[in-house]
Amino acid sequence: MIVFGLLARRRCYRAAKKSTLRPSDRQDRSLLTRAGLGICGVFGLALLAACAGMPRTPFTEADQIAAVPIRPGSLRFWADSKISAFQNEGRLAVAQEGQPFTYLALSGGGGGGAFGAGILNGWTESGKRPEFTVVSGVSVGALIAPFAFLGSAYDGRLKEIYTNGDAERLISRPDPIGAIFGSGLFGHGELRRLISRYIDEEMLEAIAREDRKGRRLLVVTTNLDAQRAMIWDLGAIAVIGGPKAFKLFGDVLAASASVPVIFAPQLIDTEVFGRRFQEMHVDGSISVPVFTLPDSYLHGGKTMTSRRARPDIYIIENGRIEAGFSVVPNQSEAIAAQSFSTMNRVGVQAVVAQTYKTAKKDGIGFHLAYVGRDFPEIGGTGFETDTMRRLYSYGYAKARDGAFWSTEPPQIAVAKQTASISTP
Repeated sequence: MIVFGLLARRRCYRAAKKSTLRPSDRQDRSLLTRAGLGICGVFGLALLAACAGMPRTPFTEADQIAAVPIRPGSLRFWADSKISAFQNEGRLAVAQEGQPFTYLALSGGGGGGAFGAGILNGWTESGKRPEFTVVSGVSVGALIAPFAFLGSAYDGRLKEIYTNGDAERLISRPDPIGAIFGSGLFGHGELRRLISRYIDEEMLEAIAREDRKGRRLLVVTTNLDAQRAMIWDLGAIAVIGGPKAFKLFGDVLAASASVPVIFAPQLIDTEVFGRRFQEMHVDGSISVPVFTLPDSYLHGGKTMTSRRARPDIYIIENGRIEAGFSVVPNQSEAIAAQSFSTMNRVGVQAVVAQTYKTAKKDGIGFHLAYVGRDFPEIGGTGFETDTMRRLYSYGYAKARDGAFWSTEPPQIAVAKQTASISTP
């Protein structure tokens, strides 16, 4: 059975190498294609894999709702919670003296995170980067979020993460058997170790200081047990301090970027009524491609008001938001990858469009940056160091020169252009 699985994977690998995908398509589907190579052996290994995973302590939905990761308090909430969950008076975000209320939302995008890093650092160079009142991050955006939150003092460290080759080394040794047996295609703990290299206790102390001023740092994970998006208040965790808070902080960042099968899920320790168990959390973009405003605001018809100057929301989409075209090979891994890529892109477009609609209604300034058609198509996984350096430089140049914000989603602009053409 194992031999069958390995032979199946080998056939998939050969098929993938002969793929007629354009470079851009291969890049968009990079990790999923690699995952597909490992998953090709699933059927051959299914019986063994069924009993290979480590057993988990059972718990109920009621346990899940009441569970706390460190201590009781407002450390996290569901993305689809009632508005009251976001209006906790003790945790309301406060714009700093002399500063407008600014919200930065960072999306997922794998190696495309280099674009977001370049945008932030180029924005600093332009002299126009504000101090953000709230920063949210999903997936690779979660890894950028702490650095964006702390400001230009951490620009050097942010650049290093996305240009020094660490990301390419992270996925340099795929282990398809590991993907089947639960540790992930690229090994258990690799992502967590990368985070530990750049996030230290001094950084958490700095985040805690900013949190006490009323600024907020939020990260999204997907709770697989509950099948819901969970928003983590990382500033509140940083304020608690100590080894447990430091571990939880890193676990949440790793969970938000843990693409299922590619990286192992993060099992986060929680407790309810003295009984301990672990929740399974994975990539935040599985449930929320980019976290701009709570569902209760986006879809509930509520109005947000501000007595200060007009608030602004900035969205950095670490990838392409406009649809592309390619003839998809009639191969299972290519079909799955294209389907996932399309689903994710449509999801981003939907969130961005709804955010734009809400912002326009409530008088919030809307600003969107994304990888445009002017960036050349590059093949590979998207995690090659050269590719990430190019993306970083592309984002940096755009932000430095001030030509990187769109004030409406691209589909709105296209619709307006189409309407003007069709109007006699």
